[in-house]
Amino acid sequence: MSTAILSDAQAHLANREMNFASLEANPTESKTASAVAQGSASTENPEQAQTPSPAGTPAANQPSADEEAKAEELRKAAQNPVASLISVPVQDNINPGFEPGYRTQNVLNIQPVIPVKLNEDWNMIIRWITPIIYQPITPPSPGAPELGASGLGDMQPTFLFSPRKPHKITWGAGPIFQLPTATSRYLGQGKFGIGPNLVVLAMPRHFVMGVLVNNIWSVAGSGGRTDVNQMLLQYFVNYNMKKVGT
Repeated sequence: MSTAILSDAQAHLANREMNFASLEANPTESKTASAVAQGSASTENPEQAQTPSPAGTPAANQPSADEEAKAEELRKAAQNPVASLISVPVQDNINPGFEPGYRTQNVLNIQPVIPVKLNEDWNMIIRWITPIIYQPITPPSPGAPELGASGLGDMQPTFLFSPRKPHKITWGAGPIFQLPTATSRYLGQGKFGIGPNLVVLAMPRHFVMGVLVNNIWSVAGSGGRTDVNQMLLQYFVNYNMKKVGT
């Protein structure tokens, strides 16, 4: 009896050794079998095999370094008055304590910026300042209701010539004009003027900082209006945070 059991065990062991030897002799078949086994496993569980990573994971929501660099470059271009970018900045100036009557003047400047490529080295930046003004007016007599005029002021088109190639210091220079386009004598100076205009800026790291300066002298217009000699000096400093803006 014991001899028969031993013989069966030896026969079973011999069969396993033969199967192992056949696998070694045909490795391609073994790999094919393994691939078929994996394929059948993935077919049995298609949801597990094709389930994407959750969209709410940090890796899915976090922007790449290239995307962050492009976003910051776009923000800086929007803040650069001589960038090759069409934009329409809007600036509202509230001036309290304005005479007469210590009232408030309001000037809304609409300033479309249009770059024009002259050649491979130079751009011309057209910046057309259009002011919409509310101007307090002296009442005709004490105790009379407060009066004010509102409408279009004198337009100021500027033409800045700027190098196309980027440098550490960006600049643009050209003429500025003042056109007597005011819809009321209270809203403009009634003179045609011209003068120089200059902007210089730098963009270190996350900053955009610079200065804009111009001066306008009247050269024509109504003889009954005061001659114009006015200077504008405006500095600007912008800091761009990584995800919030400026």
